[in-house]
Amino acid sequence: MNEPQGVIYISEFNKIFVANGGDGTCKMLEGDTLRLITSLHLSSDADNIRYDPTAKHLFVGYGEGGIAVVDARNGKRLGDIPLEGHPESFQLEKSGPRIFVNVPKASHIAVIDRVKRAVVATWPLQSARSNFPMALDETHQRLFIGCRQPATVVVCDTRSGRAVVSLTISGDTDDLFYDETHKRIYVSCGEGYIDIFGQLDPDHYRAVAKVPTAAGARTSLFAPTLDRFYLAVPRRGNQAGEIRVYAVQ
Repeated sequence: MNEPQGVIYISEFNKIFVANGGDGTCKMLEGDTLRLITSLHLSSDADNIRYDPTAKHLFVGYGEGGIAVVDARNGKRLGDIPLEGHPESFQLEKSGPRIFVNVPKASHIAVIDRVKRAVVATWPLQSARSNFPMALDETHQRLFIGCRQPATVVVCDTRSGRAVVSLTISGDTDDLFYDETHKRIYVSCGEGYIDIFGQLDPDHYRAVAKVPTAAGARTSLFAPTLDRFYLAVPRRGNQAGEIRVYAVQ
């Protein structure tokens, strides 16, 4: 692998897909043996991966502005959806055909119809930019956009793209998750904190906690079925590289 960025395991096909930022490839491996089956070259900087279990399609962000559509059954590239810049985090809605995509270079959210494989709308960010992480609360039709300049989470209405409220967070955010069970937002920030907000209703939120972590610790994963939050801490000086595991209560 060459700078792996996005990884996903598709259990129904026993396949692992890995997007590599270093050489711009998306590799398909056997799940049990890790044998390489095929490798797709996506020009450069292959990054985030998402899966549509109904269509059996993978969506892989890459390069200066594109999302590749890949058949999860055989690893074949089915097409591409052009964007106005490199796609960072993106989320697929389950109740419809849309994909919401952070495009920091354009300071907007691109809305894709994944059936048409085309951008059908763009929602400009008015009060913030450098929009990298994203989470979706589909039940309440809210999209959470993590921005670095200034350090905020912008909450948008997915029916219109309208910004509902902005929440001040710590600096250098890179991952963001919505906990549907506990009605919370978790934001991992490289400044050295996990910021936690409670959702009072779709338009109102309150700061619950600011958990100290370590400098540069901004990559994370929330596992809702386990009630666990995993944080990658990089090695810096006397700080050891490690994975920290937090219990969600």
